[in-house]
Amino acid sequence: MSSHKNYDVAVIGAGVFGAWSAWHLARRGQRVVLLEGYGPGNSRASSGGETRIIRMGYGSDEIYTRFSQRSLGQWKSFCQATGQRLFHETGVLWLAGEDDSRVRQSMAMLKRCEIPFEEMDKATLGKRYSQISFDRVTRGFLEPTSGVLMARRAVAAVVEDGVNRGVDFRIAKVETPRAIGNLNTLTCSSGETISAGQFVFACGSWLGKVFPEILGHRIFPSRQEVFFFGVPPGDQRFAPPALPTWLFQEDEYYGMPDIEGRGLKIALDHHGERVDPDTQSRLPTGVEAEVVHKYVASRFPALKGAPVVETRVCQYENTSNGDFLIDHHPQMENVWFVGGGSGHGFKHGPAVGEYLAGQLLDKAKAEPRFSLDTKATTQNRAVY
Repeated sequence: MSSHKNYDVAVIGAGVFGAWSAWHLARRGQRVVLLEGYGPGNSRASSGGETRIIRMGYGSDEIYTRFSQRSLGQWKSFCQATGQRLFHETGVLWLAGEDDSRVRQSMAMLKRCEIPFEEMDKATLGKRYSQISFDRVTRGFLEPTSGVLMARRAVAAVVEDGVNRGVDFRIAKVETPRAIGNLNTLTCSSGETISAGQFVFACGSWLGKVFPEILGHRIFPSRQEVFFFGVPPGDQRFAPPALPTWLFQEDEYYGMPDIEGRGLKIALDHHGERVDPDTQSRLPTGVEAEVVHKYVASRFPALKGAPVVETRVCQYENTSNGDFLIDHHPQMENVWFVGGGSGHGFKHGPAVGEYLAGQLLDKAKAEPRFSLDTKATTQNRAVY
């Protein structure tokens, strides 16, 4: 392809935000090029990995509940249109400890948004899910229509469908752009230049590396370890529909049932150490493995001593408080940042892409919480 081909929009980064942004822009008739350093949903990306949760509960945070609701509809339509099973309706079970305020706030918001849920006391939970120990749990609720997205496969599918809609996709590393006012071209490490009217940098954990002065202290990539535990042969208690996806915020753990034979997935939601996404070790530590083994034994007694059958080390790319970053570059008027998924962003890919297309093409009203101005340089997490 000639390096002089002009595009309406160049999207840099083919994780879930970049893939859906390119998809929505192409659907609206834009000539789009999608550039990715490693590959869609690659092993280094926050969008890599087998599975991600899609849930509606966000406490009293209506913006993300509505975004989730909007995204789930689009994920399901996408699965129907492409004939791929990228969503498993496992249900999502929320568990509360002594402080049940967040669970109560979530239920009130789901009611307001007309999203179905079923409230359960401790006795009901114990009867329905006898394979779980509800020690220190006081109550919970189930989102029956929520579940799990097949993460890396889903990103690859969205990119492929985007290509079918005219998106020009290629593997390329881009250089940090330098301009004041408008950016006209972007240079790739191969020496090729890309011309476009608008440039969207949806490069997750790499945003701070590409724009060190502006985002180096505002995007915090953190190391997150994930473990899959082997379930006993022939035992269906840890697979859907017997076991839903679950979150217990007081413990800071979440998990997913055995999907596609990968094993029971468990991860600690607590932010790990700050890392470089290009070079961080992808091997889990023995210390964390021991802690997670103990936790699994306490919550799922039948899995005491179960083998770890797979591990992953990925990263979150956190903003100061967990809100997304979707805003203009302060000096380059036609350059946009789309990122700050903060560990909860994957599910929102469709809504983020749609929102960005609205900003670029319709001059739609901007959500103040997504602005660069609201992103501080110290972490104080507020969105879970």
